[in-house]
Amino acid sequence: MSDNRKYYYLKLKENYFDDDSIVLLESMQDGVLYSNILLKLYLKSLKHGGRLQLDENIPYTAQMIATITRQQIGTVERALQIFLKLGLVEVLDSGTFYMSNIELLIGQSSTEAERKRAARLQNKALSAPRTNGGHLSDIRPPEIEIELEKEIEIKREIEKGHSARAYGRYQNVFLTDEELADLQASFPTVWGQYIEKLSEYMASTGKRYQSHAATIRRWAGEDAKKAAPPTRNRDYSVKEDETV
Repeated sequence: MSDNRKYYYLKLKENYFDDDSIVLLESMQDGVLYSNILLKLYLKSLKHGGRLQLDENIPYTAQMIATITRQQIGTVERALQIFLKLGLVEVLDSGTFYMSNIELLIGQSSTEAERKRAARLQNKALSAPRTNGGHLSDIRPPEIEIELEKEIEIKREIEKGHSARAYGRYQNVFLTDEELADLQASFPTVWGQYIEKLSEYMASTGKRYQSHAATIRRWAGEDAKKAAPPTRNRDYSVKEDETV
């Protein structure tokens, strides 16, 4: 049976623990413990776009966080205060904790995540940073690109038991050798362009297709119709010779 579950996971850069915030955090007393709590909170927030919530309606409290991280409530409360000071956690007007750096740790590419974070920080700077209650404005967390199918973690099984290979810039277009050869024969000059087009489209929109080869064929067919010159209605009927 195929595994259709969704997988959420972090993508840490190799220099994650060299970041100034993490270095300062781990230099404190019990800092390594706080760092462990931070990673657990990142993982717990993935399903809700960076928000620490049990479900769509119930945000995590400090006591709940202590339970799920298996730590003392006092340790969690101190950790949360430090996270707030270091900018690792924000508090929304709803009272929900939000992991402010989450978009740097997951997604299709680190450069895209950094661009989104920079844009979000710029937009935040242009608006009022705090409300009358002293909390950060209840912003809508940024869209987070979740990789649901990746070349190693999830393999798309297709007919005859063969596994497809990953192609495209984001390695998210899956084609068998037979499908690839068929596309190369049908579209000898543009097959690679359509693979890249589909790869970038799925990465930016999060859409998934059951058959990537069929999608490329459909797109190519639509483009061919657009490029074809308009047809004219012509009279090809044969007239009878007139007799004098």
